[in-house]
Amino acid sequence: MLAPIAWRTPPRHYGPWELVTSLLTEALVARGIDVTLFATQDSVTAGTLAGVVPRGYEEDTAIDAKVWEYRHLSHVFARAGEFDLIHNQADFPAHAFAPLVPTPMVTTIHGFSSDRILPMYKPFEDRVHFVAISAADRHPSLRYAATIHHGIRLDEFPFDAEGSDDLLFFGRMHPDKGAAEAIQVALSTGRRLDLYGIVQDQGYFDREVMPHVDGERIRYLGPVGGEARLRALGKAKALLHLINFDEPFGLSVIEAMACGTPVIAMDRGSMPELVAPGTGILVRSTGEAIAALAEVEAIDRAACRAHVEAHFSVEAMADKYVALYEQILS
Repeated sequence: MLAPIAWRTPPRHYGPWELVTSLLTEALVARGIDVTLFATQDSVTAGTLAGVVPRGYEEDTAIDAKVWEYRHLSHVFARAGEFDLIHNQADFPAHAFAPLVPTPMVTTIHGFSSDRILPMYKPFEDRVHFVAISAADRHPSLRYAATIHHGIRLDEFPFDAEGSDDLLFFGRMHPDKGAAEAIQVALSTGRRLDLYGIVQDQGYFDREVMPHVDGERIRYLGPVGGEARLRALGKAKALLHLINFDEPFGLSVIEAMACGTPVIAMDRGSMPELVAPGTGILVRSTGEAIAALAEVEAIDRAACRAHVEAHFSVEAMADKYVALYEQILS
């Protein structure tokens, strides 16, 4: 299992690719599959850890991302002959090594960012088995082996039957993720909003977020992990996911629903695949999001939990990957 090296696997706070890599790795190990996780040296796994990168480059500025990424990849492919299959979770640079080894390879595409990356995918589609994380994220000119939604461990997300009157934003501070739109909804409805997430675009954060943060009505609480993160996901009236891009998945959406929190999301990207009727509301504007708050009252929080349990468990994700591995190896 080839993990990215931006963050530790699993991440301490932020790191969605690393989180999914960890979830799948541990689920496979629990089934008795022999998995070697190639990740940063401070990563944690029940499998066998193999690492040459001391720490994630987003956590330690002394780690040069480009230098250590290729050192990481060289380490994996030098040992390719030891494995039945290589599962790449670390994007397209690994494809450069794929023709050099006979070991079958799967690449989970954690978001097809633009046509500019197609030259590192299309020429390798006869060599690498591509997995899309949503139907919405499939590129029309690329051949895929499967579409497999991410899954989470339900037992790690406590159900909150009550929630609160407060609103929740959970994501990067970046124009794509819609923090400014969430603030607009909160200010227009007089509700308190808690914002969680790393600052990825400092200029946007300084212009669009911080001028509204007063510590009372609008609160910015930074990145969060552990028990505090779980409480935040459950103690809300609704998660505001008013994205400004075609998001390929959105882990915070299913995590919030697992805790019983309905979702108000922009009708873009994978959101129609995640938010079903009775678990949240899809909208096309901030105005519609403001109006949707009245409808949230009628949503059964238990139905949100049941939806995730039925469609987005880590067990379901692992089942689909194992079926794909078996198909490839046969």
